[in-house]
Amino acid sequence: MSQIPDTMRAVVLPEAGRFDVRTQVPVPVTAPGQALLRVHATTICASDQKIVAGQFPETRFPHIPGHEFAGEVVAVHPSVDEVTIGERVGVEVHVGCGSCRRCIEGLNQLCENYGRLDKGHAHIGFTVPGGLAEYVAVPVKALHRLPDTLSWDEGAFTDNVGIALYAVERGRLRAGEHVAVVGPGVFGGLAVQIARAMGAGRVVLVGTRAERLERLRGLGADALITARGLDAVSEVRAALGRGADLVLEFAGTPDAARDAIGMARRGGRVVLAGATGTGRELSGVDLSTIVRGHLDIHGSLANPAGISRRGLALIARGSVDVLPLITHHFTLAEFESAWTTFVERRDGAIRVMLHP
Repeated sequence: MSQIPDTMRAVVLPEAGRFDVRTQVPVPVTAPGQALLRVHATTICASDQKIVAGQFPETRFPHIPGHEFAGEVVAVHPSVDEVTIGERVGVEVHVGCGSCRRCIEGLNQLCENYGRLDKGHAHIGFTVPGGLAEYVAVPVKALHRLPDTLSWDEGAFTDNVGIALYAVERGRLRAGEHVAVVGPGVFGGLAVQIARAMGAGRVVLVGTRAERLERLRGLGADALITARGLDAVSEVRAALGRGADLVLEFAGTPDAARDAIGMARRGGRVVLAGATGTGRELSGVDLSTIVRGHLDIHGSLANPAGISRRGLALIARGSVDVLPLITHHFTLAEFESAWTTFVERRDGAIRVMLHP
């Protein structure tokens, strides 16, 4: 085990709208209940764009972002015995207070003490420092041991695979059912594979950008549909015969939500799981489509405690392949180029992986 340095390289947001890559950031010291990780793989996500832009009011600047990462435990606080030095771990980013009603129900992502560090809440990379750094101190409650067969890059999908798995389970998928997945990004690619692993019959993947759909060809979808609006609804219904038993929406836009509702068969289920924010309103949906169609419509936010562990098992046994979702690799020192590649979607960028 190499000696832990006093300083590290990290991406720092000094204020909203600006980032620096600094080389003399103090390495964090573990607090009670925390482990110190040496980050080996970390990614850029669309939520990072919102964090950089200052769209999360609970984020306090200066701030180190990053919420999709894996690393090696290099130190632990004396209070910690859940993990040991040298273990390889992935990170689940929602850490609830553990005592509010939602946390007691297991829904730590809905913690009623969100943002309250004094209550034990932490949203890693959002309200507390994240993994776009060489080292990060993380509550041990957020850690999942990586199966031995998984690489660091695969481990960086710990949180993502949990989010996708939770959305599928929210939709109560049954073996043989037909599934439509809206949004050909990371979560769409994961959801297609998870639905297959859970016994879905036919699965179609829908998006508006043909090049992104093509990148996900081979992940298990029976059809790739490049369309929007009524055209998308018609093509999904034609591909599945009568509409989807389950529709999983991961685009996070009002148009995608409206299309998803239209794709469901009578008595079907729709899960709206795309990252969205306040101010986006759903319009243009005839209420009779929902009421007389007897639809179940669910919101799905992130992932509750522990579900990522089961998602990692799917990756480990080969049911889910995350490597095709990684389109670019950079060092942490090259963050500016990595950021531009991701934001501008250069060369069809989906997930941009950084290696501190």
